Amino acid sequence: MRIQDFHHSLAELGAKPCHIGRVSRAWLKGLPLDTGTRHQQSENYLPLSVRAGLPALQQGLEGLARLRSQHPAGDGSARLLVELADGQMVESVLLPRDGLCVSTQVGCAVGCVFCMTGKSGLLRQLGSAEIVAQVALARRERPVKKVVFMGMGEPAHNLDNVLEAIDLLGTDGGVGHKNLVFSTVGDPRVFERLPQQRVKPALALSLHTSRADLRRQLLPRAPQIDPADLMELGEAYARRVGYPIQYQWTLLKGINDSQEEMDAILRLFRGKFAVLNLIPYNSLESDEFQRPDRDDIQRMTRYLHERGVLTKVRNSAGQDIDGGCGQLRARAVQTVDISRLRQRSKA
Repeated sequence: MRIQDFHHSLAELGAKPCHIGRVSRAWLKGLPLDTGTRHQQSENYLPLSVRAGLPALQQGLEGLARLRSQHPAGDGSARLLVELADGQMVESVLLPRDGLCVSTQVGCAVGCVFCMTGKSGLLRQLGSAEIVAQVALARRERPVKKVVFMGMGEPAHNLDNVLEAIDLLGTDGGVGHKNLVFSTVGDPRVFERLPQQRVKPALALSLHTSRADLRRQLLPRAPQIDPADLMELGEAYARRVGYPIQYQWTLLKGINDSQEEMDAILRLFRGKFAVLNLIPYNSLESDEFQRPDRDDIQRMTRYLHERGVLTKVRNSAGQDIDGGCGQLRARAVQTVDISRLRQRSKA
């Protein structure tokens, strides 16, 4: 379902643009659609035909994203397993300091070798209303003032729906434009479309290495853009919108944490309007990849920061519950599959 379908349904009920805006704002706040304002109740504002049709519309919207389970973590975050209307599941993450990470696809086609989501492949796109519904659902739990599109999926592969969601969140949703963060592996369409939008989000680019050959191995189906060229595209957007690019670097022990990589970062970032987010891999003992030791992470951070690269360590939310992106969904799908096998064996 797309946002325009929701708005069209309201219009068919007799809602004018002002009424549609009122109802949209209530939905995005996680409130009943007929919620009034401090100075004006809905029965004194919304047409009778609209009020009569809201319960059915409310039911449909609530079915877009239902909370299947919630997994609080010690860092103040909480991972949400969200069930969609067709039974597919995605993950959202309530972040500390009123943030929310949302998913844009069921699965992902990029196939990053260190990502659980990528192992499932792409199952389907999320409609713009399904993306926004994750925000409405989360706001029933706690305030959401920042939305990052870093959950399951590659936003650039669902660009129309993601941009439609960003536009609504940046207007009726009340989220500041720089607090809407579009994360991508670097699809060229992003750099064409984002500058044209009414709501221009902040940009996070998945870099992960300074070496083009290693990046092709780590992100096998990402656009084949040299890291230096990708940073030039990011720099142009940063200067245009006035806030820095966030570059994501998932730290993989023995792969992209060498001194050579650190020195290459210094060369790439010199003079750039940028922030480097070092993200230690959320590893299990049996994983092919492992996170570097804590002392090594601190040494790398200090080395880069002291030499002029604004560097932050961004641990994936929910480290203590094995909550890396896609892990909750993978466990839930596995549970469903086992349950089906048991049912068949009894038949």
